[in-house]
Amino acid sequence: MGPSAHTVGILVFDGVKLLDVSGPAEVFTEANLNGAAYRLTLVSVGGAPVRSSIGMAVQADADAADAGPFDTLLVAGGDALPGSAVDRDLAAAAAHLAHGAGRVASICTGAFILGAAGLLDGRRATTHWRHTELLARGHPSTRVEPDAIYVKDGTTYTSAGVTAGIDLALALVEEDHGPDLTRGVARSLVVYMQRSGGQSQFSAPLRGAPPRTPVLRLVLDAVQADPTAEHTLDSLAEHVRVSPRHLTRLFRAELQTTPLKYVELIRFDMAKALLDSGHNATEAAALSGFPSYEALRRAFARHLGVSPTHYRRRFTTTARGAAPAR
Repeated sequence: MGPSAHTVGILVFDGVKLLDVSGPAEVFTEANLNGAAYRLTLVSVGGAPVRSSIGMAVQADADAADAGPFDTLLVAGGDALPGSAVDRDLAAAAAHLAHGAGRVASICTGAFILGAAGLLDGRRATTHWRHTELLARGHPSTRVEPDAIYVKDGTTYTSAGVTAGIDLALALVEEDHGPDLTRGVARSLVVYMQRSGGQSQFSAPLRGAPPRTPVLRLVLDAVQADPTAEHTLDSLAEHVRVSPRHLTRLFRAELQTTPLKYVELIRFDMAKALLDSGHNATEAAALSGFPSYEALRRAFARHLGVSPTHYRRRFTTTARGAAPAR
């Protein structure tokens, strides 16, 4: 490649998620086969080889202290990042590399490295759905968007879990070379050029610590015990012998929602579980307490951005993507 090549640095470290590295790297490499000119460099602290999340050794091309400047810096994630302090040398390396980069992007939990380096202060960001609350608590000046596949804030990009790094890399290629070349890359890799819905369609059912207020715990227990019951604001308030206004105030103060929105979330999670187990959308609506399929469809559109049928087709089996038996 000539001097006009677009340089991409990928910061790696011990425990790095291998797909966070290989997924975007494959996108840029495939783009080169379609006429782009990306030059990839793997960098680490000290230039030492690192061991990936699956135990495979990853050879760095350069020491982070001496590498760059890069047109694009990618910071990969790792399983240990959300639960422990980011290594100071690693955060310093990210800050140093970002200083000279044209744009900076993180994959999955790599957002925690950007956060530790001060690169998310005052910005919008995302990470894997399992860790968005932890990212928000650790970096209160960052506006975390938990449902985004990826977020662009100026020249800083963050993406959701693992394979969302492929989505982000495709978006970066499209910025550089337009949709036609990028469409060819997506087709070659057999991935969506832009997948529908947010990452909440991949998340586990609603969970969380039980509320501190005894009244709320009683209401939540009643809804979770029988989501299909006719839970109205008046009936829930009567169940715990408080006024509807007081119950709404408690929900807003502690759960940041309303009683009826909470009922919908419980039914929605139950409907997702029913779809996952093989029920069709009409059955899932009836068994989870939605008054009709249309009510379930509207809930899916609000929460996931896809229809129940689309969700079921995407998540219930991998067999639909297989070639038919001969």
